[in-house]
Amino acid sequence: MSDVQGILNRLGIEAVNPGVFNGEWMGSESKLESVSPIDGKVIAAVTQATEAEYDKTIAACQRAFHSWRMEPAPKRGEVIRQLGNALRAHKKDLGSLVAMEMGKIQAEGEGEVQEMIDICDFAVGLSRQLYGLTMHSERPLHRMYEQWHPLGIVGVISAFNFPVAVWAWNSALSAVCGNATLWKPSSKTPLTAVASTRIAQKVCHDCGVDPAIFSLVIGRGSTIGERLINDTRIPLVSATGSCRMGYRIGEVVGKRLGRTILELGGNNAIIVTPHADLDMATRAIVFGSVGTAGQRCTSTRRIIAHESIRKDLTNRLLNAYKQVKIGNPLNEGTLMGPLIDKGAVKDFTNAIERVKKEGGEILCGGDVLSGGEYESGCYVTPCIANVKNEFAIVQEETFAPILYMMGYGGSQKPSDAKTLQAETRDAIRMHNNVPQGLSSSVFSQNILETEMFLSAAGSDCGIANVNIGTSGAEIGGAFGGEKETGGGRESGSDCWKAYMRRQTNTINWSTELPLAQGIKFGD
Repeated sequence: MSDVQGILNRLGIEAVNPGVFNGEWMGSESKLESVSPIDGKVIAAVTQATEAEYDKTIAACQRAFHSWRMEPAPKRGEVIRQLGNALRAHKKDLGSLVAMEMGKIQAEGEGEVQEMIDICDFAVGLSRQLYGLTMHSERPLHRMYEQWHPLGIVGVISAFNFPVAVWAWNSALSAVCGNATLWKPSSKTPLTAVASTRIAQKVCHDCGVDPAIFSLVIGRGSTIGERLINDTRIPLVSATGSCRMGYRIGEVVGKRLGRTILELGGNNAIIVTPHADLDMATRAIVFGSVGTAGQRCTSTRRIIAHESIRKDLTNRLLNAYKQVKIGNPLNEGTLMGPLIDKGAVKDFTNAIERVKKEGGEILCGGDVLSGGEYESGCYVTPCIANVKNEFAIVQEETFAPILYMMGYGGSQKPSDAKTLQAETRDAIRMHNNVPQGLSSSVFSQNILETEMFLSAAGSDCGIANVNIGTSGAEIGGAFGGEKETGGGRESGSDCWKAYMRRQTNTINWSTELPLAQGIKFGD
């Protein structure tokens, strides 16, 4: 077990912590206790934001934005470079706090902090690449071009499963684009938010910039959350969470003609074809389905296996699941820690009961562990079930380690290209026949299968992989999905454009005033 108190001390976490930061720390609403799913004990508490403190924070964000937007983008990038270095220095401790508060294993906790570091590095380079275009004007002696300006205050609502990385994905890009960020973290993981904000505060202080560019409000969704999404002073809300939450945010922000980046549910599948390397597929499936106890938006939830290899793959998975060490995520060798809380455990057991009622077969797992190191009541055994894709429960996302197995094609490996293509189309049709569209994968060594999967008639997800799993996206590419996943994109590629406003400029450097489209108006 790690030195818990030492970790908290080094991150500036006290027994009770103010949960509002706007250049200064405050928070006078009722205390919110952070309970570790590891042992069910309180780690520490935070005081939540009042509506008056929310208003003070918005005012501070506006003040910070007005000065920050005038800093040259490369200088903004230097602040983010320093933030990345500070995160490097705190990687192990912050990763441990993620594990303590959220329940993912130490390696995944540190991996999440590495994502923060990586996106900072990406944003530093981006600070010198906020490119616009030049266009030829149809009018003589005119010049046209576009430029990108800072947008304002960006509201970030993050979920418990990635309690710090999602903030970094948004805030690092938002900051180099010239914006201030107002972060409302999950009430299930407030301490990691306080720790991350303290790190950013010191960086801003050392760099001589207003630390309110990284503001924080911890508070109730019914009050502070509603204030944030209704606030016309926040032109962009980036939210990660459930589809139900996304519907609400999309409706409210859309009604005031604000922008959203929505990262919502995933029901991610892997198609395993008769031409797959089953050793590779097995490893990818186990990590994707068991990692973070199935609480990633990119967790592998459905396996669509060709009937000719389905039995072999199932046996491999059953054997691998027997070897998954479940326990304290801070202990070396643990592969799966607890679910976030007992509510998540209830969702897990309810889903398994629904599988049985709808005619599915539980092949392994599905138990709630208790006693000894499992005293918190948040530990379960990962489950594999034979199902049909049309089961109502399979159409939903259960944020837990349940893997649904189903088959396609015939009992023999296809002997001709026409049969192979027809069966692959059936697998893709099954794959796409869910409301969500985040991450997807196919395992195959056959180019006909892989290229069909990546074509316009293939996977309908925002992320489509070949011979790697659904989980573990890199920051260099745009992250997000379609349909009920929300359509938002974060992280790499040109996602930075969502945090800026585009402006088209035309300059007349002649002594005449010609009109576009050849229009003549008067003499």
